[in-house]
Amino acid sequence: MTKQITVVGLGSGEAGHLTIGVYERLKKAPKVFLRTKAHPVAEWLKEQGIAFETFDAVYEQMDNFEAVYDVIVARLLEEARRSDLLYAVPGHPMVAEKTVRLLREKVEACGISLRIEGGQSFLDPLFTALNIDPIEGFSFLDASALDADDVPLDQHLIICQVYDAFVASEVKLALLEHLPPDYEVVIATSVGNADESITKVPLSDLDHDWQVSNLTCVYVPPVRDENLLNHTFPRIRKIIRKLRSPEGCPWDRKQTHESLRKYLLEEAFEVIGAIEEQDDDHLVEELGDVLLQVLLHAQIGEDEGYFNIQDVIRSLSEKMIRRHPHVFGESQAMTAEEVIQNWEAIKKQEKKDDDESLMDQVPGGLAPLAKSYEIQKLAAKVGFDWPDASLVWEKIREELHELRKAVEAGHVSEMEEELGDVLFSVVNLARKLDIHPVLALGRTVEKFSRRFKQMENEAQANGRSLSSLTAEEWDKLWNHAKEN
Repeated sequence: MTKQITVVGLGSGEAGHLTIGVYERLKKAPKVFLRTKAHPVAEWLKEQGIAFETFDAVYEQMDNFEAVYDVIVARLLEEARRSDLLYAVPGHPMVAEKTVRLLREKVEACGISLRIEGGQSFLDPLFTALNIDPIEGFSFLDASALDADDVPLDQHLIICQVYDAFVASEVKLALLEHLPPDYEVVIATSVGNADESITKVPLSDLDHDWQVSNLTCVYVPPVRDENLLNHTFPRIRKIIRKLRSPEGCPWDRKQTHESLRKYLLEEAFEVIGAIEEQDDDHLVEELGDVLLQVLLHAQIGEDEGYFNIQDVIRSLSEKMIRRHPHVFGESQAMTAEEVIQNWEAIKKQEKKDDDESLMDQVPGGLAPLAKSYEIQKLAAKVGFDWPDASLVWEKIREELHELRKAVEAGHVSEMEEELGDVLFSVVNLARKLDIHPVLALGRTVEKFSRRFKQMENEAQANGRSLSSLTAEEWDKLWNHAKEN
């Protein structure tokens, strides 16, 4: 005959919260286990003559709760193989009770049946004490597994298992990533009992000298001030959607994928400039501008009914997982070179058209300098490349000689072609030196701009205009700017 574990809830606190049905079960059960005696009902059960064993000794032996729960479940399954038993937990068995979740996962494989009965959850008196209605939006999280990235700020939020000051500190730090230090939260302990404590504190004081226990939880009221949500992704989505709406901005409404192309390029170069400046604040701003372009394109896609930002994120997530099997799968890649090899092999497998030219893989919208670099990289992958940089130097000299001949002959079309060959060869050299030509040229442009501004300032300080300077004076100002 199949043995059975019956799980009941002891209610949210004192004996008055214990249901009659559960009490009758406790009286009649041949063998009773309590997860912990640290519950107001435990002493009362003793007074009623109900014998039970607890697992408090396991808590003292183990370093973490996961190990404690595993030992408790293993012991219950072992005992149930011999005879039916009743297992009593605080509150309701299906509310924040990890051991019950583990039992549900494991009983079938052990040939044991599991019966889960009621018990008053602490959520019922908590909603009353906090004067909230969960229908407005409610989230219930475990403090021991709290992830700051997954905190819902626009709902009533209750964080349970805040059993000591260390856990309270961890909760505070997670919440401070989203909320200001003075944001008011509530520490609720032993709710519904005679010693109930409801304390409102600023978030910064959450881990101060407040008494917490295994009956403590933290309530975070929903954020009503939308400005406090400006750092969240849903908030920026709403802003972009508003800008593109009929009530939004005329400029944003009229944009298309085509009209926004130049802005994406400009913003990308602004990011590079901020990186070159090593200015973190500027970099934050410019990365935001690039994100704006992504969001605008996604919103245009949504407005036109073709795709939305979820499609963009899903595509990216799937690609990252697919192309990193050494992280998300079972492949091995111990060096950056091995990662690149795997990446290229996976990219090749993903291509649907085997007859596609390598040259067709280069985005058409790239500026010629960047496009030449990408084309050369693709050609090099199949072996069409200079073996080393020394031969590229020779090629540059050869192309410069041909350019000079075209200039001397005065052939304009040939001059343009030969100058293009020189630039293409210089890009080849940059690639062999592992330098991106766009970045190198960008840095030189910034350097020239900086020096020219200094020359303007010096000339103005001397009461001169740049156009009035002699060649000697130009040279002097330029050298001075270089020195600085």
